[in-house]
Amino acid sequence: MIRSLSCGAAALLALAACTAAVPPPPPADLSMAQPVATKLTGYLRPGDLDGKTILGPPPAADSLQGKADRAIYEQTRALDGSPRWKLAQADNDLWTGGAMNRFSCALGRQIGPATTPATQRLLHRVELDTRTVGTPPKDFYNRKRPPLGDTRPICVPREKWMETNASYPSGHSMAGWSWALVLAELQPAKASELMVAGREIGQSRVICGVHFQSDVAAGRQLASAMVARLHADPQFMSELAAARAELAKAPATPPQGCAVYG
Repeated sequence: MIRSLSCGAAALLALAACTAAVPPPPPADLSMAQPVATKLTGYLRPGDLDGKTILGPPPAADSLQGKADRAIYEQTRALDGSPRWKLAQADNDLWTGGAMNRFSCALGRQIGPATTPATQRLLHRVELDTRTVGTPPKDFYNRKRPPLGDTRPICVPREKWMETNASYPSGHSMAGWSWALVLAELQPAKASELMVAGREIGQSRVICGVHFQSDVAAGRQLASAMVARLHADPQFMSELAAARAELAKAPATPPQGCAVYG
């Protein structure tokens, strides 16, 4: 009996070891993966901001705005292979050389964990907040993405997550616009360039064909509300001050290749 229990316990331990070795599933949209493995959390908690109420529903497909959304999607398919299409592909990656590169160019300083760790931490936590605030309206309104049921080109691979990860609001647009607002507050002299970068990261989602124009507009609207709400959070304000001091001392060494952004 003791031997039987020991064998059973050994089997359970082996099963547990195998289970522990299985890696966690990847995020629904690989372009929204974290820059590094992290234990960071955002500043806001679920319920601190009601994205569903702030935004309201997306336009109906048969409304004038819904038809305009579809027309813009169809027209922008003609950009396939163009320089702007290639920039949209780069913007799809928020962290490693894509969207963050845009902001570094606009700022005139290389943002990153080695060069500006306090600023990187601040932006990372804000991006986590876009998930906390943006996911509930995404799930509630459950708007289907524009390429579903359409075979025209999009700038990223067609993958299964597009069928389940809703379109409204755009998470990339939220991240880009919120980063632009925060960085413009840190470096007011570069506010115009930074806000253009935030705008273009959102527009890249339309050019890619993975969001409607109204999804991007909703992302900007919700990001603006979120950043306003963040200013009531003491941790955010403390880390904002640390990032401001850090950027004031950071060398003006923008990354290479900034000329592509015009």
